[in-house]
Amino acid sequence: MAELYPPIEPYEQGMLDVGDGNLVHWEVCGNPHGKPALVVHGGPGSGCNPRMRRYFDPSAYRVVLFDQRGCGRSTPHAADPAADMRHNTTSHLLADMEQLREHLGIERWLLYGGSWGSTLLLAYAERHPERVSEIVVNGVTTTRRREIDWLYRGVGRFFPEQWHRFRLGVPEAERAGDLVAAYARLMESEDPAVREKAAVDWCRWEDAVVSLEPNGGPAPYGGRPSDARIALVRIAAHYFAHGAWLEEGVLLREAGRLKGIPGALFHGRLDLSTPLETPWELVRVWTDAELVVVDDSGHKGSATMRDRVIGALERFRYTE
Repeated sequence: MAELYPPIEPYEQGMLDVGDGNLVHWEVCGNPHGKPALVVHGGPGSGCNPRMRRYFDPSAYRVVLFDQRGCGRSTPHAADPAADMRHNTTSHLLADMEQLREHLGIERWLLYGGSWGSTLLLAYAERHPERVSEIVVNGVTTTRRREIDWLYRGVGRFFPEQWHRFRLGVPEAERAGDLVAAYARLMESEDPAVREKAAVDWCRWEDAVVSLEPNGGPAPYGGRPSDARIALVRIAAHYFAHGAWLEEGVLLREAGRLKGIPGALFHGRLDLSTPLETPWELVRVWTDAELVVVDDSGHKGSATMRDRVIGALERFRYTE
């Protein structure tokens, strides 16, 4: 069984001015002369955590992590109601990633991420395929509106009581409509109590969806500190209410642009958040990618999933 590498600290970090008043926090750890790799976190709005550094052999990789706009250590933080969400879109994040690559003087890098992070890195790779050496994903999403609708409505058939509570969290007049858009509006309220309650209700639903998984509890979403929870929900609702500003299905239609980029995709059989059909559809177009279904894993992963990811990163560590 593969173990995570020992904890390490960044040898370099900073705040990148990406415009619109936003500063994006970044860090680099591992071997300064190693193979460049970029960690693309999920959420959107989760931010990075030190555990992400430990998937990479620090003697072989130059690991770059960054907090996407509005979360983690980036500023302004989305928990601040004054933070302007107009300048936080998928296009902004893609430009930030490319600006960070140029800032660090990296020619090509391996991309690693999961959940929302997989959507973002796929969008980046399809826009800049010449900048990507390999891709490793655990938990594949493309943030199609059908995927969003499944997560915040369709999967409610498995958790009817919890989904009923989620639906009651929005004003009565909006309960028959787009619940994600309704929550996005609540998260823009001037009343902090309204924002806090909406964030709690949203995270309670997210916790319910993963509750049957081996690593689904306790409260992986709702248990976050208040500011982190509010930023996560505000950013996620903002992105999902707009379909991540992506044409429906575009990442699958354009996956042919990934030709020549080796991919290792791992997806949990027990993942109710992001059904297996999405990675299955992706590899039918992206023929350089291999999909491995991990039977004991859900959206929050498992020891087997961890082993698979580390194994893929080991395979790619010295490839050009």
